[in-house]
Amino acid sequence: MTKDELREKANDLPLLPGVYLMMDKTGKVIYVGKAKKLKNRVSQYFQDSASHNEKTKAMVSNVDHFDTIFVSTEFEALILENSLIKRHMPYYNILLKDDKGYPFVRLSKEEYPRFSMVSRLADDGTRYFGPFGGRAETRAAIDAVCAALHLPSCHKQFPRDIDKDRPCLNFHMGRCDGFCQSRISGEEYRSRIDQAALLLEGKGKQLLRAMTEEMETEAETLHFERAAQLRDRIAAISTLSKRQTVIAGICADTDVWGLYRGGKCCYAVLHVEDGQLTGRETELFSSHNDEEEDELLSAITAQYYLPRALLPHEILLPADSGECEELSEALTKRAGHKVWVHVPQRGEKAELLAMAKRNAAEEAERAATVVEKSNHTLELLAKMTGLPDIPGRLESFDISNTGASDIVASMVVYAGTKPLKSAYRRFKIKSLEGHPDDYASMQEVLRRRLQRAADGDEKFLPLPDAFLIDGGVTHAQAVLQVAREFSCTVPIFGMVKDDRHRTRALVTPEGEEIGIAGTQAVFSLIGQIQEETHRFAITFHHESHGKSSLHSLLDDVPGVGPKRREELRKHFGSVKAIREADEATLSAVVPKNTAHAVWTYFHADTKKNEK
Repeated sequence: MTKDELREKANDLPLLPGVYLMMDKTGKVIYVGKAKKLKNRVSQYFQDSASHNEKTKAMVSNVDHFDTIFVSTEFEALILENSLIKRHMPYYNILLKDDKGYPFVRLSKEEYPRFSMVSRLADDGTRYFGPFGGRAETRAAIDAVCAALHLPSCHKQFPRDIDKDRPCLNFHMGRCDGFCQSRISGEEYRSRIDQAALLLEGKGKQLLRAMTEEMETEAETLHFERAAQLRDRIAAISTLSKRQTVIAGICADTDVWGLYRGGKCCYAVLHVEDGQLTGRETELFSSHNDEEEDELLSAITAQYYLPRALLPHEILLPADSGECEELSEALTKRAGHKVWVHVPQRGEKAELLAMAKRNAAEEAERAATVVEKSNHTLELLAKMTGLPDIPGRLESFDISNTGASDIVASMVVYAGTKPLKSAYRRFKIKSLEGHPDDYASMQEVLRRRLQRAADGDEKFLPLPDAFLIDGGVTHAQAVLQVAREFSCTVPIFGMVKDDRHRTRALVTPEGEEIGIAGTQAVFSLIGQIQEETHRFAITFHHESHGKSSLHSLLDDVPGVGPKRREELRKHFGSVKAIREADEATLSAVVPKNTAHAVWTYFHADTKKNEK
C-alpha cells in the first residue's frame, strides 16, 4: 500500500481501544502497539514525519500494510499487546529476554513430592513457582528452603529407599531430619513441603504466624521436644527471610525501577521487603536515545511482569507510563492480591528511585566498558591483519583423527570476541579412505561449508570476516584454492603454534607472518579461539572414535544383527569387555546362538592354536 492509502485506511478507523500490527512487504509483523483511540494513534504514523523519532521513521518506511484488533478496554489492549509481542517478536519493539532466561521451580505430583528447577511451564498438573531471576539463584532458593525446613536434598527416592540405608551426612549435620527412615511419617514430609511452598510463594509471614501458634500450643500441652523443633525451624525461616537471596527478592513487597539511557540502555529493579533491600535484577536492552522515558517504561514493565506468577504489592516507577492504572488492574488479577503501580514524587520512595537509577547507570557503563575493550581488541586485530573493518564474525577450523580412521573437523564461530556456540558445526571427513591428509581434509571442510552457503543454507550464513585455519602457510594455501573455486574473497589466516601448542602468529597464504605475541589482547583472543576449536574437534573425535571402534568389530560378527549389537554395547560398554567375557556371560545378555557366534569370532585364533 502507498502512504496515501495507509493514511486513508488509518483515518477510517474508529475511536476505540485496540491493538495494531504493522507489517512489511513479506507480511512479517515489524511492530505491535496499543492505543486508547486507534484512529488517532495509527493515523499519526502516516502524517507529517517531522515529529517522529528515528526509530519511528525507520519503522514507517518499512510498513506495507497494517491490521488492527478492537478490544473493549485499555486493560484488554495492554494484555493483548504483550501477548502479540511475545508471539511475533517484532523488530521495532523493545524486546526483553524471553522466558527461557527465567527458570521456574517445579513441585512434582507424587506421594513424596520433590522440588526441581525447570526452564519453562508445562501443562502437567503440577505446581510451579516463579519465574526466578537466574539458574544459580533458583538453585539457591531450593537449597535454602529445604535447609530451613530440614527437607532432604539427596537423590534418594521415597518411599522406595526408606530404611534401605543409613542416613546421609546431612542428617548427622542437622540439615535434614532423616526422612529416609520410617520413624518420620509421610504426612510430616508433605506438611513440610506445603510449608516450603508457602515460602516460595512469598508467604513467609503467614507461615511464621502459623508455626508460632503451633509451637505455643505444643508447649502448653507439655510437648516440649516438638515445641523446640518448631522453635528452631522458626528461627531458620526468620534468618532465611533476611538473607540476600532470590526468595526474598522475587516475592518482595516493593519493586523499585530505575532506567538509564545512554550508549547502552539498562533497567534495574530493586526488590525491597520490610524496608530492607533484598535483591536486584538488571538487563541491558536496545533502544534509540530519542525515545521518551514513559514510552520505554510502558513497553518494558508489561513484558517484565505479565509472564510472572509471583508479584509484589507495590511497584514504584520513575515516570508515569500513562498505563499505571491498567497495569495495576492486570497484575492484581494475576497475583490474587492488590498490586499498586505508581510514581512517588518525594520522600524515601523517591530516594529509592534515585538509587535504582544509579544501579541501572552503573550496569550500563560497566557493559559499555566491556564492549569498548572488545572493540579495541578487534580494532587491533583488524589493523594487524589488514582487514578493512572490525571483524564481527570469525570462523576457525581444526582437524582431528586417529591415524587413518575417524577423521573429523570442527568449525567454531566467534561473534566479535565471544563464542557463538549456536553457530558451531561438526564434520565427518568423507573423501579420504585409508590415509590421513590434513590438507585434503581441510579443503573438504571448507568446500562443504562454502557450498552450503552458496545453496542459501541459513545455518552457514553469513560468511565470516576472516577464516582462521589451524595450521601453517600450507594449510592456508590449501584453503585458498577452495575459496577461489567459489569466488570467495574472505581473508584466510593460518594459526601458527609455538612449542607449547599456543598460537604465536598468524600467516597468510602468501607466507606473510603476522606476530601477535607482543599484543596481549590479540594474543589472548586468538589463543582462546584456537583452544576452543581444538577442544570442539577433540570432543567430536572422541565421540566418533568410541562409537566406530565398537561398531566396526561387532559389525563383522556373522549372524549378529543391530538389535543384538546394541544389547552387547549397552551391557558391556567396550570391545575389550566383550572379548574377555566367556560364552556363559554372553548368553546372559543375548541368545545362546548369538553368544556362541560372538565368542567364536573373538577366539577363532585361540581355537586354531589349540588344534
